[in-house]
Amino acid sequence: MTVRDIRLFGDPVLRTVCDPVEEIDEGVRALVADLCETVAFDGRAGLAATQIGRTQRAFSLHIDGEVSYVLNPEIVDLGGEPVPTGEGCLSVPELWFEVMRYPRATVRGVDLDGREVVIEGEGLLAQALQHECDHLDGKLYIQRLDRETRGEAMRRIRASDWF
Repeated sequence: MTVRDIRLFGDPVLRTVCDPVEEIDEGVRALVADLCETVAFDGRAGLAATQIGRTQRAFSLHIDGEVSYVLNPEIVDLGGEPVPTGEGCLSVPELWFEVMRYPRATVRGVDLDGREVVIEGEGLLAQALQHECDHLDGKLYIQRLDRETRGEAMRRIRASDWF
C-alpha cells in the first residue's frame, strides 16, 4: 500500500473515461489498497483511480471515518431534485463552488471478491458517489458549473500556485 500523489487539473488522465475492471488480479488489489490509503486523510471524502493516474473504473470513499471502495461503479438511481451543494476536489485544490447535485444516490459495483456492492446514501455520501463517478467518466466538477462561474474557476486556477 502506498499513498499516491494526486493528479491536478491539466493532467490529461483526469479527462479519461475509465475502463471497467475485467479481472481482479494483484494489480487491481494494489490499486484498491492505494486508493484506500490515499483517501484516508481528514478532509478527503473520495478518490477516483484517475486522480492517482490509473484508468480503471474504481474509487474509494472516506465518509464518517469509514474507508470503503467500489470497482466498476455505476449510478443506478438518483433521488430528489438537484440542489446547490458546496463542492471541492483534490485535483482542483483550494477552490470551492456550488454544484447542482441530487440529494440521494445509489451506486452498484463489485468488491475484490467479485461480489455485488450497493451503496446508497444522502448528503455527503450521495455527493461523493456522484463526484467520483463523474471522475471515472472523465469529468471534473468544474465542468458542471454555469459558464460565468466556470470562467471564474478557470481564472482562479490559472492564478494559483499549483497550476
